[in-house]
Amino acid sequence: MAEGIRRLVGALVVALAGSIASAHAQDTYPTKPITLIAVFAAGGPSDTLARQMAEQIGRQWNAQLIVENVAGAGGMIGTVRGARAAPDGYTILTQHQGHAAAPALFTGLKFDPQGDFEPVGLINFGASVVLSRKSLETNSMAELLAWLKTKGADATIGHAGIGSNSFICASVLQHVTGLRLSMVPYRGTGPAMNDLVAGQIDLLCDQAITSVPQIQAGTVKAYALTSPERLKGLDVPSNTEVGLPDLNSTTWNAAYAPKGTPKAILDKWNAALQAFAEDPAIVERFAATGFAPFPKDMRSREAHAKYLADQIKFFETLFTAMDVKKREIN
Repeated sequence: MAEGIRRLVGALVVALAGSIASAHAQDTYPTKPITLIAVFAAGGPSDTLARQMAEQIGRQWNAQLIVENVAGAGGMIGTVRGARAAPDGYTILTQHQGHAAAPALFTGLKFDPQGDFEPVGLINFGASVVLSRKSLETNSMAELLAWLKTKGADATIGHAGIGSNSFICASVLQHVTGLRLSMVPYRGTGPAMNDLVAGQIDLLCDQAITSVPQIQAGTVKAYALTSPERLKGLDVPSNTEVGLPDLNSTTWNAAYAPKGTPKAILDKWNAALQAFAEDPAIVERFAATGFAPFPKDMRSREAHAKYLADQIKFFETLFTAMDVKKREIN
């Protein structure tokens, strides 16, 4: 019996020590710069969001947050970097829905979207825009589809790699229209947009956050949003207005930490993301580019975990229906 009491006391001491260490970690964290991984090239929407987070959360904590662009393979290279980082809260991954789509698109993944990460919190969501080079002789979605039908695989559409938002959107566009276009991969939507503006590719289906400035500058043509509602202040029709209600491709962004990161640090990050999403200046920036914070009841770590699981199932169903073959990731 004495041995049993000693074991019980020992277990209680270990648990208490863990609780004290966790509380201490939350109180003192961060004590050094934090790396935010953006899984696409500089200048794209993922990079833009990561830099907004670094600036605003850095002010919250009076700390330095550094954005590291780890591009390639549709965001998979940066995701592996995030999975293999030390679970100490000093490396945080920012990723969009490609994180949930990866198992439906690849074989040989070097990470498990759920098993290798701790969900930190959902950030924002929004629509994408179907764009073309400015020199294209079409001025409506109907004219664009007619042109694409005559060109077939000679028409090009850029994307930021398999699993990226632009890849998903381009796939949905082809699925709902029955078209088969030539897919041109880039290391991010920033470089893809540069080539669209330069007239090197025909189309791009990009997030509103990077599309709107180019649309307003008149450097590209916009045909439709991938949502049933228009964006305020932007004269671009919704998917229902152009007769393509199934052209529905929602972008969503979230943050992840390596598996095993202390709960106190995860909770501190989630609280910081909540404050980030409620900052009026950030909300205004989101709205200007067609994004909005997730509703408050979806911002907890538990809600993030459930949403991720649901989205993984959604993409498995979607790409199976589209007969998209899984590819071996290098």
